[in-house]
Amino acid sequence: MALHWKIIIGMVLGIIFGFIMNSIDGGRDFVTDWIKPFGTIFINLLKLIAVPLILASLIKGISDLKDISKIKTMGLRTLVIYVGTTLVAIIIGLSIVNIVKPGEGMSTDTIEKIKMKYESSAGVVDKLNKANNQKDAGPLQALVDIFPSNIFKALGDAKMLQVIFFALFVGICLLLIPEKKAAPLVKFFDSLNEVVMKMVDLIMLFAPYAVFALLANVIIAFDDTEILLKLLMYAVCVVSGLLLMIGFYLIFIKMYTKKSPLWFLSRISPAQLLAFSTSSSAATLPVTMERVEEHLGVDKEVSGFVLPVGATVNMDGTSLYQGIAAVFIMQVIWPEGLTFTNQLVIVVTALLASIGSAAVPSAGMVMLVIVLESIGFPSELLPIGLALIFAVDRPLDMCRTVVNVTGDATVSMVVAKSLGKLSAPKPKNWDDNYEAVK
Repeated sequence: MALHWKIIIGMVLGIIFGFIMNSIDGGRDFVTDWIKPFGTIFINLLKLIAVPLILASLIKGISDLKDISKIKTMGLRTLVIYVGTTLVAIIIGLSIVNIVKPGEGMSTDTIEKIKMKYESSAGVVDKLNKANNQKDAGPLQALVDIFPSNIFKALGDAKMLQVIFFALFVGICLLLIPEKKAAPLVKFFDSLNEVVMKMVDLIMLFAPYAVFALLANVIIAFDDTEILLKLLMYAVCVVSGLLLMIGFYLIFIKMYTKKSPLWFLSRISPAQLLAFSTSSSAATLPVTMERVEEHLGVDKEVSGFVLPVGATVNMDGTSLYQGIAAVFIMQVIWPEGLTFTNQLVIVVTALLASIGSAAVPSAGMVMLVIVLESIGFPSELLPIGLALIFAVDRPLDMCRTVVNVTGDATVSMVVAKSLGKLSAPKPKNWDDNYEAVK
């Protein structure tokens, strides 16, 4: 059975199991104590190999280019396409929310109930505090944060942009020294890359059971179906926008790479399903790289650069969500702020915020606060605004992470095609060398 079908079965069984445990006394505690840890272990294993994979694949990829000018060409194309797709995502989101107007007509009783339940919740307060810390940083702090003072600390803290900068720096320096002297280090990182990719194959054997645990844990977190139903139209707007964005990617792939959209989806689906289950494009990165390189045929030098950068700065799903969420909140509690000028500001701010948005669960809500403050949203209404969407944020976060990962894979294929680095896929299995060593 193909891996993506195993993962889908695990997801469906996890959802069913979560609903059953929700209706049994002590069921939630059982899931939290005995099921959730297996999902946590799986995510930890993916995070464990993410940093060494970025380091090894990017250094090896850059050193294989043999021409520094190719780095500039690849970098510019990657960033231009990422900015372009993010703008498309924001425009799709704003178009849908302005046409459907999901925030109009919400009753005062519903608003009051949501406010009472979530306004002072730890989750909302935590997002506001993180947004304030982000806002208090200087205008060039994001640039400063790219350059590490201690690479070992950056590796330990998984500071992705700092690791990417260091890997690029090392890769460029390997090009600038004689090939004979660079060869031992290049071979080391090439070998490290192969080892980490084999780790991905082994970890993915556990994926169906892990997504069962992750989805069961997500389901037991929902304890107020009435509020979820009240926010259904808002959720439908977000999901519809995300589906349209995936449709845009598939058209892009068909027109530029001449590959079948169904072929692309079948190859990348395990990464998409893991993105949905983990809500983290950073945790999914090792799997995304394995699928893109081995199953889509993108050369290592392209995937090693495009995908780590994308997992950090390309947040199309998050940007689309921020546009819809910001306008929805204004429709409900601040309709006077719904001006054309403010919506243009949302486009620009959401674009910039997506670049700084961390590739971790619910980071989009933190950046949403910054987007709202950029248009003069009353600060006293911010807790109410976040409370309005907090109940459905996790499932929508899962959906938008799928779009983030799909966007990264799409751009890697497009950039590879433009550089002549898209070849026939060469899938590997965990047991390819098993017979020789058993």
